[in-house]
Amino acid sequence: MKNERIAVYPGTFDPITYGHLDIIERAVRLFDKVIVAIALNKNKTALFRVEERIEMIEESTKNIQGVEIVTFQGLSARFSEQMNAIALIRGLRAVSDFEYEFQMALINRKIGKNTETVFLMPTEKNTYLSSSVVREIASFHGDVSPFVPDFVQKKLEEKFKDESTRDN
Repeated sequence: MKNERIAVYPGTFDPITYGHLDIIERAVRLFDKVIVAIALNKNKTALFRVEERIEMIEESTKNIQGVEIVTFQGLSARFSEQMNAIALIRGLRAVSDFEYEFQMALINRKIGKNTETVFLMPTEKNTYLSSSVVREIASFHGDVSPFVPDFVQKKLEEKFKDESTRDN
């Protein structure tokens, strides 16, 4: 498509949550294509391998048109430019997110001169939600069904079941 309006939504998505999906659904209404870009960060230890995260995102977004899933390393602003994106999507859950995200948006503007940062807010029920909270609840075998799709919940249960059997 000529002059396709592309946005990049970067993150680790470890795992994808209803909050992420909320942002993706909002973004596809604004852009022709939303690239969900899984950041491969050597400084972070992920719970799920990148292949598992891709699988969870694919399954969770299979009914959302205009979504592409990729991985990347390095600066999201540079990656965004490589993808010919006009926007970097960032989710804002609370005022506490804003200061950090605002700072990153200004830095990204310096690095990626052709990419704007677009802040999207999830619905109220997802404002407190983060992958780290979901991982912690799942690690204690708590119910994460209100926070993630069924497929992701099963993956979390498998992951922590495997870990509890290794500890014994």
